[in-house]
Amino acid sequence: MPASGPSDARTRVLPIAERLDADTKYAGRGVTIAFLDSGFYAHPDLTTPYNRIAAYHDLFAPRAGLEALERSDVSSWHGMMTSVVAAGNGALSAGQFRGLAWEANVVLVKVGSAHRIVHDDIRRGLDWVLENRERYGIRVLNISCGGDYEESFLTDPLSRAADEASRQGIVVVAAAGNAGHLADHQVLPPASAPSVLAVGGLDDGGAGQQSQHYHSSYGLTIDGLQKPELIAPAIWVAAPILPGTPTAAEARLLKRLDEAPDDKLFDLLAAHAGADADLDAIAGRREPYLVRQLVAAKLRDRRVLSGHYKHVDGTSFASPIVASVVAQMLEANPALRPHQVRRILMTTARGTPGIALERQGWGVVQPRVAVEAARSMAA
Repeated sequence: MPASGPSDARTRVLPIAERLDADTKYAGRGVTIAFLDSGFYAHPDLTTPYNRIAAYHDLFAPRAGLEALERSDVSSWHGMMTSVVAAGNGALSAGQFRGLAWEANVVLVKVGSAHRIVHDDIRRGLDWVLENRERYGIRVLNISCGGDYEESFLTDPLSRAADEASRQGIVVVAAAGNAGHLADHQVLPPASAPSVLAVGGLDDGGAGQQSQHYHSSYGLTIDGLQKPELIAPAIWVAAPILPGTPTAAEARLLKRLDEAPDDKLFDLLAAHAGADADLDAIAGRREPYLVRQLVAAKLRDRRVLSGHYKHVDGTSFASPIVASVVAQMLEANPALRPHQVRRILMTTARGTPGIALERQGWGVVQPRVAVEAARSMAA
């Protein structure tokens, strides 16, 4: 992972719209984005002031309804974060950390668990999306998970399903993977499929002030296709903390301590005795500066941005950023076909000096320019 980054993550991690200069007039209105992931949660950023979760399907519990999304477990984390990065409205941050497609509807498809997502289960999830695309008006599909092995798109059922989704009018966006620092850094299905927009990573320092590569997977596929096509921020990305977990309770406490005046610090510590052994140990010292040093260190180490958000990294989060740009484009011009969306995104991307071409493809996604190009085609 790049060593550079914000010296104070709490103040320098900016919303994606600011970092990529997106046109916030567009918010994915009238567009439905489907997500394949390990699990999900009905986060307030998706459900308030009204519920934008159009459907939920669990491959392993097909009869489960939307009520299943009200129960959080370890498998809920990843899909909750990817869906909110793309389509969250920032309800728990007063709108600060909202996705670019913050008015889009979402369809959530559970294809695995926190421990494992199997190649064929991703394909099964894709098949379900294809079967239900008209019912829910699915126009965009984000896949922030990858298969188990490399195979030609001519024979791999997962890649063939992804290409079929594109032929059926769905723009498929997939994470390239995070193996760019390894000798074996190939892009696996479904991101390796020809029609899929594989998204690699950019390190922009959290504030859009630098451009370094993230360690995303890259290179020629087994079929000789260069991947990824695009890159987007893959580190210092604001994402929600799963409500009702110890992590959420710790984040709220740390944030309260960080904001409390000196004369209230030890009252807070006493009221939360037993919540954190380190804080308990230092409380007896009665020296505010020691508490503040420890709290600052914990906020940094836990990547806490607020009582409800932390910053995360991985191409799993670069991919939904691109998917949210696609939703903006389809709001601007609903008639666009997947191949047109693909061409616009690639031709409007900004090549970045200092990053090898094979790592960045056509370059960093440019939301404002891409949406304007989409809009102009409708004129």
